[in-house]
Amino acid sequence: MRNFTSELVDDLAAKLLIGLSEEENKMVLDEFAVIDKNLSKVDAFPNIKEVKPMTHTLDDFVFTLRGDVAKPSIPIEDALRNCEKTEGREIEVPKVVGGDNE
Repeated sequence: MRNFTSELVDDLAAKLLIGLSEEENKMVLDEFAVIDKNLSKVDAFPNIKEVKPMTHTLDDFVFTLRGDVAKPSIPIEDALRNCEKTEGREIEVPKVVGGDNE
């Protein structure tokens, strides 16, 4: 497991396009310290490396994948009628990421 540092938290926050204050960075580091402490308790179990990963918590869980069936959708014209701003067959949506000059 890699050690979490203030620099690593800042790097990950930048990649996620979120800025963290020093206080928020410390809060994240404190949370990771708690997670690391709890994971070290799991690592202390004898023979933990031999335990096979589970896909579900119940032993008798049975699932059936449904078939991939194509269904017709509504005509594009009907879908575009529900939109405020369109250009041809495209929908204009408000910008939600980045600043005004991007």
